[in-house]
Amino acid sequence: MAQQVEYVKVAQTLPGKLLKFFARYPPILRSAISQHDAATSSIAASLESPSSNPNADHNTESTIQTSLAPSNYPNPFKSHKHPETGRWHDPVYSLRRQADLVKLAKANGVEDLLPYTTKGSEEGRKRREEQGLRVKGTGVGQRVKGRAWERTMKSRLEKRKQAMLGMPTLVQQWKQLGHGRGWKKFPK
Repeated sequence: MAQQVEYVKVAQTLPGKLLKFFARYPPILRSAISQHDAATSSIAASLESPSSNPNADHNTESTIQTSLAPSNYPNPFKSHKHPETGRWHDPVYSLRRQADLVKLAKANGVEDLLPYTTKGSEEGRKRREEQGLRVKGTGVGQRVKGRAWERTMKSRLEKRKQAMLGMPTLVQQWKQLGHGRGWKKFPK
């Protein structure tokens, strides 16, 4: 009873978006899923054993499994196939709305109650571990493209350095020719 009061207090502090989401898609605890898996495996084991009634219907396994399923609705964050028509339905919540819900849930400490989504913190951490920081040019042997002036800067500085090293001889030639008379090396 005390636990229910705590849940009610937590629910009263949640934002409206999260309350609407949890009203439409009640949270499934992971413990409930593990209990469901244990229950279905024990039922399946009992059904596999030879029955005393030879006329017993062996299709009861599927009906028992569906009645013990932890949820009657598909994950609203994933697309799903309609059981009758076989057509695929888009997710109820777009990726942007999923990200908004995850941010709200994370801020309120109830992210674990959301169904699986690729926008979740856990999935993001996993993806970052697998792919690393994906900035072009930060890998081994890669270069960042940069702007045109950044790409050509090295060659321009080298050309300028060579010109400065040859400057004393250039000044000497200038003086010999009479301060610009007959000078052919003007900059373009």
